[in-house]
Amino acid sequence: MTDKVIVIAGAGPGISMAAAKKFGSEGYKVALIARRLEALKEYEKQLRNLGIEAKGFPGDVSSEISLKTAISAIADRYGKIDTLLYNAASGKPGKPTELTVEDLVRDFKISVAGALISVQEVLPYMENGSILLTGGGLALQPFADYASLAIGKAGIRNLAYSLSQELKETGIYVGTLTVKGFVQEGTPFSPDHIADTFYTMNQERSESEVAFEGK
Repeated sequence: MTDKVIVIAGAGPGISMAAAKKFGSEGYKVALIARRLEALKEYEKQLRNLGIEAKGFPGDVSSEISLKTAISAIADRYGKIDTLLYNAASGKPGKPTELTVEDLVRDFKISVAGALISVQEVLPYMENGSILLTGGGLALQPFADYASLAIGKAGIRNLAYSLSQELKETGIYVGTLTVKGFVQEGTPFSPDHIADTFYTMNQERSESEVAFEGK
């Protein structure tokens, strides 16, 4: 067992909860950040029923103040943070010429800026830890009908590489998992498979980017 702590920003069903269960089953204490208190309480209940220590912290990844407040509360509770998983993304459907600047900026704040804020806030409480960022195949092969989401995934991929270069000498690992498919239960792209890969990345701490093409 371990006394390590993982923060999952953008908590929700799917990848986030699968990762919470995987890391929790390995002894991690799980801190969840999401907007809705009701949802957080349900996630806490599900995880505690599995014997996992979990606590929800209300926070909006699109709001710098809200996100900083949530991470500060986590740090106050646990005193340290070993792993950050940023799993928030937003993308209003539409071709580039159909997007408004407001839509694009709002989505980018969630997909990329929130990740940067999260990293900056956890670093003072992290020693030889891991930063994991959920990427997507749209970063490599954009699709016009999802232009905003594709821009966000390209941004998170770029941020991951830049952070990896900057933080490598500090002993902090940064890696992005580029999920090259549609996440769905009962398929090779199931959340559980993705969570297992995130845990492997967290343990091996070798590649700045891992392409997930289904198991």
